[in-house]
Amino acid sequence: MALHDPTPSPDEPDASAASALVDFEVDLTSQEVLRRAQVMEALGPDWDPVEVLLGEEAAYDLLYSGLDAQQQRLYDDLVAAGVLPARGDGRAAA
Repeated sequence: MALHDPTPSPDEPDASAASALVDFEVDLTSQEVLRRAQVMEALGPDWDPVEVLLGEEAAYDLLYSGLDAQQQRLYDDLVAAGVLPARGDGRAAA
């Protein structure tokens, strides 16, 4: 078998053994626990997820505020198409 050809030829003595599938399993549980612990450590003790979400909502309100008529129509079209989530009364913030 050539190095670039992963398929063994039938005349090779080990051809049947080489083509047998082998279960490969890796348990990443400990690495995932470590990763999550490191993320929480990096966020620090003052991290407040509710405050972060409220800040995101305020940023979206600011982003979509003060739209002119054409921008408002485009915003409404994007909401109707499901590209943007509906917010509040369905209109961009004034």
